[in-house]
Amino acid sequence: MKVLVTGTEGYLGSVLAPELLRDGHDLVAVDTGYYKAGWLYNTPGTTPRTLAKDIRHIEPDDLDGVEAVVHMAELSNDPLGQVNPGLTKAVNHAGSVRLATMAKAAGVSRFVYMSSCSVYGVADGVVDEHSPVDPQTIYAECKAMVERDVRPLADDGFAPTFLRNATAFGASPRMRFDIVLNNLAGLAWTTKKIVMTSDGTPWRPLVHALDIAKAIRMTLAAPADAVRGQIFNVGSDEQNYQVRQIAEIVGDVFPDCEVSFGPPGGDNRSYRVNFDRIREVLPGYECDWNARRGAEQLLAIFASVDLDEASFSGRGFTRLKQLEYLMRTGQVDDDLFWRQP
Repeated sequence: MKVLVTGTEGYLGSVLAPELLRDGHDLVAVDTGYYKAGWLYNTPGTTPRTLAKDIRHIEPDDLDGVEAVVHMAELSNDPLGQVNPGLTKAVNHAGSVRLATMAKAAGVSRFVYMSSCSVYGVADGVVDEHSPVDPQTIYAECKAMVERDVRPLADDGFAPTFLRNATAFGASPRMRFDIVLNNLAGLAWTTKKIVMTSDGTPWRPLVHALDIAKAIRMTLAAPADAVRGQIFNVGSDEQNYQVRQIAEIVGDVFPDCEVSFGPPGGDNRSYRVNFDRIREVLPGYECDWNARRGAEQLLAIFASVDLDEASFSGRGFTRLKQLEYLMRTGQVDDDLFWRQP
């Protein structure tokens, strides 16, 4: 299958692309290149040739012969969204809807969209795909709006699917240290301390980057009728953790790490998620990773690359810092389009 994937140089995209190539897909890789500065480790022979293009500049010719689009390239940072909500909406909502509409018009038969369990926001009890959404950030709000606006495009010739991923974790060549387990692991390695500013009682579902890639691969392989217009939570029931549990797991895996907690309060987002539906519709889907195994993977990677504090806290592996650097140095304009040098 000829598959166009946006965001192949991102945290998840750099994990997914080699998997799709190994599956035998003809890969059209697209990425605007914001995060080239962040490269944690090498994976020789598995990096696809990439079309350097902003998703807002993709044209119908780029979709010639494409059978499926996997759309991952959005501004993936809550702080950036709060600072400039208009820009986040322009890229994440308008840009994504434009791409889906263009894909359908170009005869693309499948569109797999990376949504997020963050659309649930604050929820009592356990939520599933039929539960109301309650996004608490512009990032999550845009995810919900894309689902709302792209889902009606589904018809006999066009099968959009929406994967509501739990919070990702795990090693990636294009590492991110601004997501919870990865951040705590980086702190445990570089400082041997995890100092929580709250009591860590909110709930978060987690899912490894490779298990997200697995869900995408199985969606592409499934009959179109099974996934057309469908929403799937991606993760496993066993990986609904309180944030304090994640900290304790990481602290237990990393040698000589001290873990402490603060008073109640802080982030009000808390949700536990049911993941039955993806296993029912995509038989054989199970997560291969859990938080402990992911922390052990990160410990091994950090040791192999001799991760230091400057790299951990630098702009290369933190989305907001890198985008602020590109804007401050004038390499991109206020709309995050690249300037001519």
